[in-house]
Amino acid sequence: MPDMIATGKDGRGRDGADPIAMEVFANRLLSITEEMGNVLVRASFSTNIKERKDCSVGMFDARGRCLAQAAHMPMHLGSLMGAVVTVLERYRLDQLRPGDAFVCNDVFLAGGTHQPDINIITPIFVEDRVAFFAANTGHHSDVGGPNPGSMSQSARSIFEEGLRIPVMRIVRAGELDLDLLEMIAHNSREPVERILDLRAQIAVNERGVELMGRLVATDGLAATEAAIEALLAYTGRRLRARIATLPDGEYAGERWMDGDGVPGGGPIVLRAKAVVKGDDLLLDFAGSAAQARGALNIATNALQATCYYAVKALLDPELPANSGLFDAIRISAPEGSICNPRFPAATCARAISANRLSGAIFDAFSKVLPAASRMAHSHDSVPAFVVAGERRTGPYVYLETIGGGAGARLGADGADAVQMHVTNSSNLPAEAMEIEYPVLVDEYALVPDSGGAGRWRGGLGIARQVSARVDGTLITARGEGHEKVAPGLDGGLQGGRALLLIEPGTERERLLPTATTALPVAAGVGVRMETPGGGGLGDPGLRDPGTIAADILDGKVTRAAAERDYGAARVAEALATWRDPT
Repeated sequence: MPDMIATGKDGRGRDGADPIAMEVFANRLLSITEEMGNVLVRASFSTNIKERKDCSVGMFDARGRCLAQAAHMPMHLGSLMGAVVTVLERYRLDQLRPGDAFVCNDVFLAGGTHQPDINIITPIFVEDRVAFFAANTGHHSDVGGPNPGSMSQSARSIFEEGLRIPVMRIVRAGELDLDLLEMIAHNSREPVERILDLRAQIAVNERGVELMGRLVATDGLAATEAAIEALLAYTGRRLRARIATLPDGEYAGERWMDGDGVPGGGPIVLRAKAVVKGDDLLLDFAGSAAQARGALNIATNALQATCYYAVKALLDPELPANSGLFDAIRISAPEGSICNPRFPAATCARAISANRLSGAIFDAFSKVLPAASRMAHSHDSVPAFVVAGERRTGPYVYLETIGGGAGARLGADGADAVQMHVTNSSNLPAEAMEIEYPVLVDEYALVPDSGGAGRWRGGLGIARQVSARVDGTLITARGEGHEKVAPGLDGGLQGGRALLLIEPGTERERLLPTATTALPVAAGVGVRMETPGGGGLGDPGLRDPGTIAADILDGKVTRAAAERDYGAARVAEALATWRDPT
C-alpha cells in the first residue's frame, strides 16, 4: 500500500502516529465488519441476502463518523451513514440504553437511499456511555407498495414505494418489540421472510457489540479512541496528498440515460465536474437533468456514497473507507435536480442513476489521470429483474440485479459479466432460483458480440432467460443501455445494447418496454433480459491476431462481427495461424 504520510526520522507521522500500527488498527476494525457481514449472509433466510449478498455492515463512533465498512455494496454506505446520523439527531446519547436497537429505511425521514434497504442501528456502550454504533442494512425483496418488489417503474412519489419507516426503537433494553416487527413484516408480501431477516440483522449487530467490546478490552477505550482519531486524520491527509498530485483545473464528464423513468420521455444527461485546486476537490453536478418524474432520483446520501466510491476507486483504491476520506471531498448538486431531488421524489431505482453518475465521474477524471488508470465506459447500469406470484406456501418475490460488461483498460480486455460501481451483489445461481421459486432458468450465458471492439475488447453482457411455471406470474424489469450504450475510448467501439424480450425464440417474440412493471405471463411463457457490454479501448486494427482468433473460438465474438470490426482478411489470417497457447 502506498504510504503518503510524511514521516520523521523515527518513522512516525506528523501527528506522532505510527503508520504501520495505524494500518494494523484499520484492519482490526475492518475485520470486525467483515465478520459481521459473513454472519449476516449465513444467518439470513431470503435469497436476496443469503445468496446475492445484497447487504452491508459498518462501524461508527458516537459522533456518527464511519470507522469501517466491509467491502459489500458501496451504495449502502449512504443508507448506513444516514441512519446513524438520524438516530443521533432524534435521540440524545443519554436517552439510549444498553440492549437498544433502532430500525429505519425512509429516504427523507431517516437518511436512506431507497425503501427496500432496511437498516438496523445498535449503540455500543463502553464504561457506561455510548462509544460506538454497529450498523447493517439488507435489501428486502418486498416492503409493500402497489407492485411486488417495491421497485415499481410506475412510481411517481415515495408514497408508491412501500412502507416508510422513520427511526424507531425495535429493541428496548434487550426486549424485542414484536408489535413493531410484525407491523413491518405484514406490510410485505413475504412476512415470514421479513421477520427472519430482521431478526438476523438485529443479532448481527449484537455480534458487532461483542467484537468491538473485545477490541476495547484489549487496547483500552482511551487508546482506541486516540487510534481512531489518528486513523481518520491519516486517511484524510493521504487522500488530500493524492489530490494535490493532480493538475489544478476543472474536468468535466457526462453520461446519458435512456430516459427519466416515465414512458415517452427522451434521454437525460448526468454531468459531473471535478474541480481541483491544490489538495481541495469539489465534485459539482450542476447541469444534470431536472428531478426525474420516475424513480431514478438520487437522494443526498446515495449521491454522497457514489462520490466516495468513485474517488476512492480512481485515486487510491487501498484507502480505508472511513469518514477521513469522506470529509476530504466537497459535493455540490442543485436542489430539484436528479442528483438532489425534493420530497416526495421516487428513488427506488436510484442505483441505476448512481451507476451512470459514477461513469460521469470516471469520465471527468479520465481527462487528468495517467493513461494506465483510464478505462472505457462500462455498462454502468443495474439491470433489475423481478418475478412474483404464488407458490404453495403463499406469495413470493424473486429479485435480482444482473451484471454486464466492464470497459476495456490499457493492456487488458474488460471483465465479462460483472456488477459495476456502487453495486457489488452476487448472482443468484440457477439451482437456487429453481428450488426457491416456481420458475425455470432457460438460459444463463454471455451475450456474444456485446463487448465493444478495440485493441482491448470491452467485457460481455449477460443473457438471463426464465420462464414461468404457474399462471399469473408477474414480471418487472428495469435497466439502462437500451438506447444509450457504453462508448469506447481512444478509437475503441461502443458496447452492445440491452434487450428485454417476451417469448424469445418463438414467432410471438417481441420487445418489451425498458421499464416493465407487473406484466402478467402464463405458465410456460419466457422472458429474456440481455444486459449491455462494455466499450473497447484503442484502435481495433491493433488488436492481437491470436486474441481475435481466441474470441471467435471461445464463442465470445462471432466471425461475422469480427470481420466487420477487424477486417475479413485479418480474421482469416488470425484463424489460420492460431495455436492453442497451452
